[in-house]
Amino acid sequence: MLVPEERPVPLPGGHEVLVKIAAAGVNRPDVMQRKGLYPPPPGATDIPGLEIAGEVVALGAEVTRWKRGDQVMGLVVGGGYAQFCPVHESHALPIRQHLSVIEAAAVPETFFTVWHNVFERGSLKAGKACWCTAAHRGSARPRYNSPKRTART
Repeated sequence: MLVPEERPVPLPGGHEVLVKIAAAGVNRPDVMQRKGLYPPPPGATDIPGLEIAGEVVALGAEVTRWKRGDQVMGLVVGGGYAQFCPVHESHALPIRQHLSVIEAAAVPETFFTVWHNVFERGSLKAGKACWCTAAHRGSARPRYNSPKRTART
């Protein structure tokens, strides 16, 4: 059960941005963590929540990609159900104009998983095709669209 609790606002580390949370996603790892079947990594906060969306309110000393006021969605190791959460600058994405902040909070886990598996592990390049069969799990749409978008950039 979630219980309201006062905690200090975290400070962003060197390559982290501090996000004022407007919305948090809920996905399978959150549910498994709640059941005690998916422990947070060592050193991570005990506050649940792995997907966030909101406004950058503070920057770590080494951040180069973001500025205060940017609207971002991000994948974090925990803490997404808090009011403020640090996220590594490379784990944050800009919120596109066509997405609400609530929709954006549901994006990071799927998109980072797809990117890692299709582009990093699978080495998909512009001009190549990707066959997707996981449409029932919500991963096929980003997998299908990402190669097209990559080929254009």
